[in-house]
Amino acid sequence: MSFTGCMAAVTIKLPKDNFMRAEIWLSDDCILDVEAWVVWHRPVDGHNVYGLYFTKITDKDKEKIYQFVQRNYPDQLHAKWGVGPKKEEKGGKEMEDRRIFQRFPAQLPVRFLNLTTGSEGEAQTLDVSAKGLGLTLSQELKPSSTLEMWLRIPDSGEPLYTRGEVAWSRPDAPGRFAAGINLEKADLMGLSRVLRAA
Repeated sequence: MSFTGCMAAVTIKLPKDNFMRAEIWLSDDCILDVEAWVVWHRPVDGHNVYGLYFTKITDKDKEKIYQFVQRNYPDQLHAKWGVGPKKEEKGGKEMEDRRIFQRFPAQLPVRFLNLTTGSEGEAQTLDVSAKGLGLTLSQELKPSSTLEMWLRIPDSGEPLYTRGEVAWSRPDAPGRFAAGINLEKADLMGLSRVLRAA
């Protein structure tokens, strides 16, 4: 659960890659009224587990989520959102995973324009999610740089345009770098093309 989405286990089947309105009961006094996109599905122990991306959620409901997590899971606040009790550091780096949705492996060519430096480049996706991309490339990207990207998808359609910010970048192999990109505004139907072609 986060401000932008959640995983939900239900007994019924939901229409994948579709938009829906949902009431989510976190507790008797914490009920969310959201509009969501069904991003992914997988069966687990007889249940249907779905990744939901909130396409419409009020600030009031975001506050409800925060209060619910603070009240019931205070130790996880720092791990998920960088607030609350500090998590133990391992190997000199804090081990955090702020991903909301499952990432799907996908190797797709990417052409990008770094709006911060004005430089152009090429990369390849390692994985994709509804709100982010993992890239491998031959040049280092500075965190907080803004990128315009065109993903070449093998479905005979036009390249998928998207835009995002470099969340992190690190050496991956000799002469290679890995980078994580937070998408500024996900093109949900466009990302659905990626998932189908991956």
